[in-house]
Amino acid sequence: MQIDIVSDVSCPWCIIGYKSLSKAIENLAGEITVNIDWQPFELNPQMPAEGQEIGEHITQKYGISQEQAEQNREAIKQRGLDVGYEFGNRGGGRIFNTFDAHRLLHWAHEYGKQTELKLALFDLYFKQSGNPSDHQQLLEVVAQVGLDREKAAEILNSDIFEQDVRKAQAHYQQAGISSVPAVIVNNKHLISGGQPVEIFEQALKQIAKEV
Repeated sequence: MQIDIVSDVSCPWCIIGYKSLSKAIENLAGEITVNIDWQPFELNPQMPAEGQEIGEHITQKYGISQEQAEQNREAIKQRGLDVGYEFGNRGGGRIFNTFDAHRLLHWAHEYGKQTELKLALFDLYFKQSGNPSDHQQLLEVVAQVGLDREKAAEILNSDIFEQDVRKAQAHYQQAGISSVPAVIVNNKHLISGGQPVEIFEQALKQIAKEV
C-alpha cells in the first residue's frame, strides 16, 4: 500500500495526523504493508525570511480573535497529547517559510531517511521553537538523523531540487489539495486532515480489500 502524505513541517495537524495514521498502521500489522512518502506543501509560501509572530499571523490569516486563536491552540495541544505528541511551550512563537526544509526532504528520500528527517523537523519547530528556514538549524537536524551535513549545505547554498519541489507542489495543487495534511492512498484515495486513529484504521482496512 503506497501512502503519500502532503504536508508542511510547520503544520500542527500534520504531526497529529501522522501519529494517528502510524498508530492505525501499527494496529493493522500483519494485515497491510505500507510505504510512506512525504510530499511538499507550503502553508505560507510568501512568508519573508524573518517570519511573522504566530498569534498575529493566525488572527490575520483566518480572521479570528486572539481568544479564538488561543482556544484553537489549546485544542491542538490536547489532540497532540491524545496521540502521544507533546507540543512544546512555544510562547508567542513565529511562523517561517519552509521551502528549504522541503528541498532537504526531497533529498532525504534517496537515502530512505525522509520520515526520520520529517519527524525531526516537526520536533525542531514544535518542541524546540526552532526556525525551519534557518540553514544552520536545518544542518543540525540533518546531522542528527545521520545524513551528510556537507551535502545538505551544498543543497541549501544552491537551487538544487528547487524545480523538483515546485513541480511536486504544483502537481498536488492541481489535484485539488488546498489544505493539509492530505493522506493519499494508492494514488486515488484521499483522507483529509488530522483524523482520529479509528478513522484511518477503517479507511485502510476498506482500501486493503480492494487490492
